[in-house]
Amino acid sequence: MNNTRIRKKKKKKVKKWFLLTLFSFFTLLIGGGLYFFNVYNDVASAVDNMNKPISREVSEKRDEKVEVTKKDPISILMVGIDERDGDNGRTDSMLVLTVNPETNSTKILSIPRDTRTELIDPEDPDNSSKDKINHAYAYGGIEMSIATVENFLNIPIDYYVEINMEGFKDVVDAVNGIDVDNQYAFELDGITLEEGPQHLDGTETLAYARMRKQDPRGDIGRGERQREVISKIIDKGKSLSTLTNYNDILDALENNIKTNLTLSEIIDMQSSYRPAADTLEKLEVAGAGGFVGDVWYYMVEDETRQSLSDQLRQHLNLPTEIVAEVAAN
Repeated sequence: MNNTRIRKKKKKKVKKWFLLTLFSFFTLLIGGGLYFFNVYNDVASAVDNMNKPISREVSEKRDEKVEVTKKDPISILMVGIDERDGDNGRTDSMLVLTVNPETNSTKILSIPRDTRTELIDPEDPDNSSKDKINHAYAYGGIEMSIATVENFLNIPIDYYVEINMEGFKDVVDAVNGIDVDNQYAFELDGITLEEGPQHLDGTETLAYARMRKQDPRGDIGRGERQREVISKIIDKGKSLSTLTNYNDILDALENNIKTNLTLSEIIDMQSSYRPAADTLEKLEVAGAGGFVGDVWYYMVEDETRQSLSDQLRQHLNLPTEIVAEVAAN
């Protein structure tokens, strides 16, 4: 074998490794989202269509914009949007990730959708109101969701990834479904799932990820299943068998995902941040249900928010600060 053929073989091998690592890490970022492709131009085109910048360049809770090329710790807000006829939709799921490439660790926090908090209007911060945190998207889209989460946890949100939950089933079908061990038999939206191990298609996975009322742990249990689905999709994506249907994967992602991450940032992340996925700590928002008037909310004490803020800010290499109070009424 001559040197030219050896170089071509090595180049092909490096390209395959690059695409695989890009896929594995970016899938982690979006909770069942971006997958790997074997044609660079397709990747660039897809990410360009998914890219939806927000109005600001840097969070008010940071002194300067993070730079992935410098291996700065970053935070990502991942939201699953439940779009309905006649409104702008609400966040069906809300996850916050902090990734620290220095410690090679990732923290993931699931925020219950009914959490009562201050909704922050980024265009008019004085025009705030107390409501369920998932209503922020309905009132002001992803930018209001970001501002509200930043206020709730007193941390900067550097990036966001938004996925249409209805389209999520297309993503699962594109990787030929996932295997789960269902803990509770239930029926939701015409889908019935029995207890025990089973293979789920996209529609069944969507029901599995959405069910909460028949789970004794409510939003907490649902959050665990959503994280499970993310990891299952990552595992399926690592299989070389998905190469045969990358076009289906690409279409599903391009039609259902929005993010302010650029392709160059994703490429920079794949080498420096990917090892952080090996150490994943799951955090929960402790609280209790209660009524304000005749509306039920998930109530979170300020002390709990402070503890979460301290953990996340430390992970982002930021000094701890006092969170803004959220009055009970």
